Amino acid sequence: MNADAPKLPRTIAEYLEQLRAALRGADPALIQDALYDAEEHLRAELAEQPGRSETEMLAKVVGSYGAPEEVAEIYRDQEIKIQRALRPPRPPKQRSWLGQFFGVAADPHTYGALFYMVLSLATGIFYFTWAVTGISMSFGLLVLIIGIPFALLFLGSVRMLSLVEGRIVETMLGVRMPRRPVFSTRGMSFWQRISAVFRDPRTWGTLFYMFMMLPLGIVYFTIAITMLATSLALTLAPIAKVVLESLGIPYSNCDGPSQLCEFVSWWNSWPGTICASLIGIVMLFATLHLVRALGYLHGQIAKHLLVAGTARE
Repeated sequence: MNADAPKLPRTIAEYLEQLRAALRGADPALIQDALYDAEEHLRAELAEQPGRSETEMLAKVVGSYGAPEEVAEIYRDQEIKIQRALRPPRPPKQRSWLGQFFGVAADPHTYGALFYMVLSLATGIFYFTWAVTGISMSFGLLVLIIGIPFALLFLGSVRMLSLVEGRIVETMLGVRMPRRPVFSTRGMSFWQRISAVFRDPRTWGTLFYMFMMLPLGIVYFTIAITMLATSLALTLAPIAKVVLESLGIPYSNCDGPSQLCEFVSWWNSWPGTICASLIGIVMLFATLHLVRALGYLHGQIAKHLLVAGTARE
């Protein structure tokens, strides 16, 4: 027998520890999914074989489900396909700075981030309201017999919302997020489940994320709408000038000081209108760059707060 080969796990905890070690360096979301799937499967097998110990069950299951190293390799192969799906082929990278500046319009992640920033106001209001209402009612009901069950139900809903938010972040921002909870509760007693929920740092990380989403949603929505509206208005200035002049409507009137009126008159002239349009075009693409950067930054924030770094901590 090879002395360097890992010993056969004798308990579910040992199996999960070996699987975690085999996945070391992989994406934390991948590790969370793999550990949850393995624990769920192993505990289901143990429940179906009440007469067997964990060691006997594992000796049988390792042959069918796979050793930790084999399972880790399977998940790594699947992760390659997932990453390809999350990162669609991008257009050839432009060498010139001008090509890189305008090339942001061809990046699918730019529009996903833009839609996420617009949507974030609605999701931020919902998350904040849910968290405040749930915490207030949980503390208010603690004096009653239903207080603890209600608090557990609320924290359970928070964990489920973290998975929902993860799917939104993954779809729109292209950041790999977990598809499974942090760990399986199969085989745990009621009090063990309570302890696990309260000890899991991701429970509190998700609550913090839900509170944080309201101010972030307001900032994201304001930046996206204000900058897009301003840049589009400047870009379409020549069209607005043609339409207004064809209708006989003054493009702009000025009743202020002469120097100010001269300044306004120049911008209302065709040279000034074309200059405003060029500024609007540059501002529009600069906005897309800013949106993509904010989308990437928010994806990292979500990954840090919603994904378990190392399974059970």
